Amino acid sequence: MISVGRAGRRRGKGGEAARDRGNGRPALRWPAVAPAPGRRRAGRARQDQEATARLSAEALAAGDPTGWFERLYTEAERVDSTVPWDRESPHGLLVEWATARELSGAGRRALVVGCGYGRDAEYLGRLGFATTAFDISPTAVRVARERHPGSPVTYVTADLLDPPADWRRGFDLVLESMNVQALPPRVREAAFGAVGEPVAPGGTLLVIAAGREDEEDPPAAPPWPLTRGEIDAFGRSGLTPVRVEDLRDTGILRWRAEFHRPA
Repeated sequence: MISVGRAGRRRGKGGEAARDRGNGRPALRWPAVAPAPGRRRAGRARQDQEATARLSAEALAAGDPTGWFERLYTEAERVDSTVPWDRESPHGLLVEWATARELSGAGRRALVVGCGYGRDAEYLGRLGFATTAFDISPTAVRVARERHPGSPVTYVTADLLDPPADWRRGFDLVLESMNVQALPPRVREAAFGAVGEPVAPGGTLLVIAAGREDEEDPPAAPPWPLTRGEIDAFGRSGLTPVRVEDLRDTGILRWRAEFHRPA
């Protein structure tokens, strides 16, 4: 396995690397949508962040740690707010990884975990993968289909911890991008192994996540950045770590980790 780091901290834009009061470290927040000029848009971003914190806290208190995702998506439609992680473009770390490998999905299957509105799923579809993308939120899945009419991607509502049986060992590429970090620790432990179960023999799991150092305390509300030990836990389902990258170009720690299942 290769473990690499990338030096060079700089301040982020759009709220991604605001400084944490008290220790000077960058404070992780859900990335805001591409900002428009003016205080009005900034105020909307703060409201969206507050809604995320409120809904997740209510769901946790009710013993339904994943229920807040559907509530967030439905509230976003009802009050015309923004899902904090909504983007038009695929994740940059996914694009960089795929481009470096000249990745082609021809004749191969891909699964996108927690697809949201489909930005990463559509990208993999354009690369030629027969792509299945799922989310626990029926509203997210419906909106993804509406945003991408005629898409070859198959969007389905499913639970990571209780997926369809025929997904096991069924995909050449599985993408987990910024989802497990939104789960509280007691749910996250089960998720580490579940993410890798769909990876076929000879297949790859790509994990993209926000990170924190081992000595740092996790924040009170999601997202809860992952430690290096938690990244390694994605290999629990019989996967071998190939490359774990410690990326800090945005001013905060992010992980990009590649795992492989032996053929």
